[in-house]
Amino acid sequence: MILDTVLRRARIAGAGADAPPVDIGIAGGRIAAVEPDIRAEARALDLEGRLVSAGLVETHIHLDKSRIIDRCAPAAGRARDHMQRVAAVKPGFTVEDVYARAAGTLEQCILNGTTYVRTHVEVDPNVGLRGFEALKQLAADYAWAVDLELCVFAQEGWTNVPEADRNVVAALERGAAVVGGAPGYDPDHAGQIRRIFELAREYDRDVDIHLDVGPSADEMDVDLVCELTERHGYGGRVAVGHGTKYSLLPPDRLRALGDRLASAGVAVTVLPATDLFVTGRHQDHAVARGVADANALIARGANCSLSTNNVLNPFTPFGDCSLIRIANLYANVVQRGNGDELAECFEMLTNRSAKLLRRDDYGIAPGRPADLVVWNARSPAEAVAKIAAPLHGFKRGRRTFSRTLPELNRP
Repeated sequence: MILDTVLRRARIAGAGADAPPVDIGIAGGRIAAVEPDIRAEARALDLEGRLVSAGLVETHIHLDKSRIIDRCAPAAGRARDHMQRVAAVKPGFTVEDVYARAAGTLEQCILNGTTYVRTHVEVDPNVGLRGFEALKQLAADYAWAVDLELCVFAQEGWTNVPEADRNVVAALERGAAVVGGAPGYDPDHAGQIRRIFELAREYDRDVDIHLDVGPSADEMDVDLVCELTERHGYGGRVAVGHGTKYSLLPPDRLRALGDRLASAGVAVTVLPATDLFVTGRHQDHAVARGVADANALIARGANCSLSTNNVLNPFTPFGDCSLIRIANLYANVVQRGNGDELAECFEMLTNRSAKLLRRDDYGIAPGRPADLVVWNARSPAEAVAKIAAPLHGFKRGRRTFSRTLPELNRP
């Protein structure tokens, strides 16, 4: 067998706790073999029984407005003007500025094991298409390490802002892969949602909407999204992000929501860092957490993912782009701690996220792209529990990063 690289003694994510280590053979950027003791003259890396997964999938991040905390401080106390603070600085965004900040954030994603990213891009009149153009170039420049797709949307209103609609259409004309929205900031929630689906059908694009953010479970928009998904045969092509209202549902209503999402084919992305930071600011005690229990929705057949959302801006004034840390944070908040639950958290960074992005070529199997991450752990559950370090990353068989483990210097 002619191979370029062999990863020896790898524990494959999802293979089961009792599965013995195997070798992974890579040739021409793809996985050529997954079997014990591969015989080949090739570069070899002995993993000593460590976990190997397919590359992590970031389904919801905002690269264009990341790393602006130096010019746009978070609100003091329990103020809730995050969007206004960001909106105030967006007119100063340039293509070069967005590119530089987004590149720094994207590189941190790569170093933390991410190989697929869907980034949301704002095209409100105060920023126009500058962010879109910057991220389109970024996608081309970093294709060696990550597949980056752009979801274009208007953050600050749409049905009442004609220029916003024109900008969304222009971005779709220029190749935006996904159309999204933020109906919670629109005076006509339903009107914006219907316009999103109208454009999705016209341009044959997937849909990813910021949805159902608020301090109560009243007036949710998810029913309309499910209805339109079914009406237009869009099952499997629609995702909603945040869903902080779902965290406030009693168990029977949460189960019913899971059933509805599953039947319609609408996925949910939970964004623990941002949702924790912005939820419950109207309360001075017994503060709501705002993090939806994705495990409960999955138990009813829905698909869910976990993602980063904002990094170093007023919505989330911290972040290191580590999805494994996000999964650990989520598990703490929703109190999911046994092995199966933690393994499901890992699935929401990998296979479930890949399904949301409709990546049919994802996974560790012969013929699939060699997009792989080596973890300092023995299992997915351990990786989440310990916030395991990613030690090596590969994109189409080429190593994109390596990390040296710390060494204890004993006396």
